[in-house]
Amino acid sequence: MPLPAFIEALAERDPEFYQAVKAVATTAMAPGALDAKTKTLITLALDAALGASEGVAVLAKQARALGASEDEIRETLRLAYFVVGNGVLVTSMAAYR
Repeated sequence: MPLPAFIEALAERDPEFYQAVKAVATTAMAPGALDAKTKTLITLALDAALGASEGVAVLAKQARALGASEDEIRETLRLAYFVVGNGVLVTSMAAYR
Protein backbone atom coordinates (compact mmCIF):
# COMPACT_ATOMS: atom_id res chain seq x y z
CA MET A 1 0.00 0.00 0.00
CA PRO A 2 1.51 3.33 -0.98
CA LEU A 3 1.98 5.88 1.77
CA PRO A 4 -0.27 8.94 1.72
CA ALA A 5 1.23 12.11 0.24
CA PHE A 6 1.22 13.86 3.63
CA ILE A 7 3.49 11.13 5.01
CA GLU A 8 5.73 11.15 1.94
CA ALA A 9 6.07 14.93 2.37
CA LEU A 10 7.88 14.28 5.65
CA ALA A 11 10.77 12.66 3.77
CA GLU A 12 12.16 16.07 2.83
CA ARG A 13 10.88 18.08 5.80
CA ASP A 14 11.82 15.71 8.64
CA PRO A 15 13.66 12.60 7.35
CA GLU A 16 14.18 11.08 10.79
CA PHE A 17 10.50 11.33 11.73
CA TYR A 18 9.53 10.14 8.24
CA GLN A 19 11.45 6.90 8.80
CA ALA A 20 9.65 6.35 12.11
CA VAL A 21 6.18 7.03 10.65
CA LYS A 22 6.95 4.90 7.59
CA ALA A 23 8.01 2.01 9.84
CA VAL A 24 4.74 2.19 11.79
CA ALA A 25 2.67 2.34 8.58
CA THR A 26 4.60 -0.54 7.04
CA THR A 27 4.19 -2.66 10.17
CA ALA A 28 0.48 -1.88 10.49
CA MET A 29 -0.30 -2.68 6.87
CA ALA A 30 2.08 -5.67 6.48
CA PRO A 31 0.62 -9.11 5.81
CA GLY A 32 -0.54 -10.74 8.99
CA ALA A 33 -3.65 -12.21 10.54
CA LEU A 34 -5.80 -9.76 8.53
CA ASP A 35 -5.61 -9.69 4.76
CA ALA A 36 -4.90 -6.50 2.80
CA LYS A 37 -8.54 -5.98 1.83
CA THR A 38 -9.73 -6.23 5.43
CA LYS A 39 -7.02 -3.83 6.63
CA THR A 40 -7.96 -1.37 3.90
CA LEU A 41 -11.67 -1.57 4.81
CA ILE A 42 -10.81 -0.94 8.48
CA THR A 43 -8.72 2.10 7.58
CA LEU A 44 -11.57 3.27 5.33
CA ALA A 45 -13.96 3.13 8.29
CA LEU A 46 -11.50 4.98 10.51
CA ASP A 47 -10.95 7.74 7.95
CA ALA A 48 -14.72 8.10 7.53
CA ALA A 49 -15.14 8.35 11.31
CA LEU A 50 -12.41 10.99 11.48
CA GLY A 51 -13.87 13.03 8.62
CA ALA A 52 -10.93 12.47 6.27
CA SER A 53 -12.83 12.63 2.97
CA GLU A 54 -9.73 12.48 0.77
CA GLY A 55 -8.58 9.40 2.64
CA VAL A 56 -12.00 7.83 2.21
CA ALA A 57 -11.84 8.38 -1.55
CA VAL A 58 -8.33 6.94 -1.83
CA LEU A 59 -9.02 3.97 0.44
CA ALA A 60 -12.31 3.09 -1.28
CA LYS A 61 -10.43 2.99 -4.58
CA GLN A 62 -7.70 0.81 -3.03
CA ALA A 63 -10.32 -1.49 -1.49
CA ARG A 64 -11.98 -1.93 -4.87
CA ALA A 65 -8.58 -2.74 -6.41
CA LEU A 66 -8.14 -5.41 -3.73
CA GLY A 67 -11.48 -6.97 -4.68
CA ALA A 68 -13.85 -5.27 -2.23
CA SER A 69 -17.41 -5.20 -3.50
CA GLU A 70 -19.66 -2.17 -3.32
CA ASP A 71 -21.65 -4.05 -0.64
CA GLU A 72 -18.50 -4.47 1.46
CA ILE A 73 -17.68 -0.77 1.12
CA ARG A 74 -21.26 0.20 2.04
CA GLU A 75 -21.22 -2.03 5.11
CA THR A 76 -17.85 -0.65 6.17
CA LEU A 77 -19.14 2.93 5.96
CA ARG A 78 -22.35 1.97 7.78
CA LEU A 79 -20.27 0.56 10.63
CA ALA A 80 -18.26 3.77 10.85
CA TYR A 81 -21.48 5.79 11.08
CA PHE A 82 -22.97 3.40 13.66
CA VAL A 83 -19.94 3.61 15.97
CA VAL A 84 -19.54 7.40 15.70
CA GLY A 85 -23.29 7.98 15.88
CA ASN A 86 -23.56 5.91 19.06
CA GLY A 87 -21.11 8.29 20.71
CA VAL A 88 -23.51 11.14 20.00
CA LEU A 89 -26.39 9.20 21.53
CA VAL A 90 -24.41 8.36 24.66
CA THR A 91 -23.30 11.96 25.12
CA SER A 92 -26.83 13.18 24.49
CA MET A 93 -28.09 11.21 27.48
CA ALA A 94 -26.39 13.87 29.68
CA ALA A 95 -29.32 16.14 28.75
CA TYR A 96 -31.64 13.89 30.74
CA ARG A 97 -29.72 13.63 34.01
